Amino acid sequence: MDTRIDFTLPQGAPDARLRHRFGTPHTVWAARAPDEVRAVLDAAEDAARAGAWCVGFVRYEAAAAFDPALVTHAADGPLAWFAAYSEALPWGEGDEAPPPAGDAARVDWRSTLTRADFDGAMARIHEAIANGSFYQVNYTAPLHGELQGRPEALFDALLRAQPGGYAACLDTGREQVLSVSPELFFDWDGEHILARPMKGTAPRGATPEQDAALAQGLRSAPKERAENVMVVDLLRNDLSRIAQPFSVKVPRLFHTQALPSVWQMTSDVQATTRPGTRLADVFAALFPCGSITGAPKVAAMQMIRALEPLPRGVYCGALGVLRPTGDGGMHATFNVPIRTVVLRGAQAVCGIGSGITAGAQADGEWREWLHKSAFVECASAPFALLETLALEGGAWRHLPEHLQRLQSAAAHFSYPWSERVAQSLAAVAAAHPGGLWRVRLQLDAHGEATAEAFACAPTAAPVRLQLAAAPLEDRWAHGQFVRYKTTRRAHYEAFAPSDPAVFDTLLFNAQGEITECTRGNIAALVDGRWITPPLACGLLPGVGRAVALRTGRVSEAVLRLDDLARVQAWAFLNSLRGWLAAELEVPGQGG
Repeated sequence: MDTRIDFTLPQGAPDARLRHRFGTPHTVWAARAPDEVRAVLDAAEDAARAGAWCVGFVRYEAAAAFDPALVTHAADGPLAWFAAYSEALPWGEGDEAPPPAGDAARVDWRSTLTRADFDGAMARIHEAIANGSFYQVNYTAPLHGELQGRPEALFDALLRAQPGGYAACLDTGREQVLSVSPELFFDWDGEHILARPMKGTAPRGATPEQDAALAQGLRSAPKERAENVMVVDLLRNDLSRIAQPFSVKVPRLFHTQALPSVWQMTSDVQATTRPGTRLADVFAALFPCGSITGAPKVAAMQMIRALEPLPRGVYCGALGVLRPTGDGGMHATFNVPIRTVVLRGAQAVCGIGSGITAGAQADGEWREWLHKSAFVECASAPFALLETLALEGGAWRHLPEHLQRLQSAAAHFSYPWSERVAQSLAAVAAAHPGGLWRVRLQLDAHGEATAEAFACAPTAAPVRLQLAAAPLEDRWAHGQFVRYKTTRRAHYEAFAPSDPAVFDTLLFNAQGEITECTRGNIAALVDGRWITPPLACGLLPGVGRAVALRTGRVSEAVLRLDDLARVQAWAFLNSLRGWLAAELEVPGQGG
């Protein structure tokens, strides 16, 4: 596996990126003991100043190399590892080509952390905060899985799921590190240094309005702001150890950054370093980053070792690139390797965590972990974007609406849009000039589009619906595989009716709000008015639903399980079937 980097240039032009791949290294350094870490950093820095490109990482467990008071578990690999390359190669146009059939990577993830154990850890943290041990601690746990496929395919999928940050993949021989971290640890040109700690998280919204409200809520939430300020203060103090007097500044505070599945809040801390400062001095001052330890750092790391049974490894350490400037200087950019998968053979590990303060609630933190893990769930099994259209008498029904929704999904998942979509639809329409057809249009991760037509008979109404026996889990109900239509439908298929006489299942979320059916949206007649659940409840923005809203046939309103007895009539609706009268079977109430 080639080493590759795809880093934002944080002090360059907007959207500027450092995007390269590297061949065989001419030198590799590895530190096996704490007293070897500084020598590895010095060697990599000297090589970069002499013209080499160096890529590598420092494990979280290397902390004691810079301060013996920073306790960790024993490391399960080299504390620091760097490789030097004679040149940086172009990323490569060939990397964008579709992979061979069957090349997609798959990982089935599992967690050994139970909710009861999570709640117990939260209680211990809150007790320690109340006793004055620390203000905040970053608590994490690993997901485990087994890779089926090539590491390169998994990295490409991770890049699509979490684009635009500080991504790198590198192979040490014993392990492969696939990092798509959105968090900058530091960017240092030998004189000016920028740290951008990331602290504060909120989910993305189902609508532009809800999305903007969640971003504003994140910026103004006392708990999230407190987390961010604590880490900013810690970074200011850390930077002061290597900064010229009065040069430490905070030019930007509480900036919200949009990622595919979450909003994250960052702040900028800048300084001018003292003459003669070395890379090892920067690490001695800053490592590990306060955003993944807590504050004060020494006490927080003691609690981390007590709560987390295994070493973190590269996760929560630092991963980055040293590039030569051509004048005897070098430029160092390192991420904080969150959103990072580490492979050893087929065994995969990915850490997830969050900062815990006195105001943190177990339910909220648990949901935050689910939101943060969405990136790896998204990347761990191939899927295509999906639209189901009606072709009747050679004419498409609501084609502009379907194409707009498909383009929105393509933009969200970083799937390329191409002329193949229109070409596929045109071929199907030409081959089926008469009758009613259900057309299944798919767009895959490489921009390949396929369209298939199936004969479609009218549906007799009213259709029978059944109420789900349990809520749709939060990880799905408010996630991207509900907001966007894809071939990943296991969360829907789990609720499919077993009785062939039942047309579909009516779903609800953990808050007891009615959402949708597994194959279409729902409308209910309540107090003489037709209503349909708002997108914020967690449902697909169906094309048939959008048409019904636009024409005034329905309006949005929350419908709860407690309201079912008030419903005077039901309707199932989607673009293919249209508006179908429906009857809902509610246990204990009859049809």
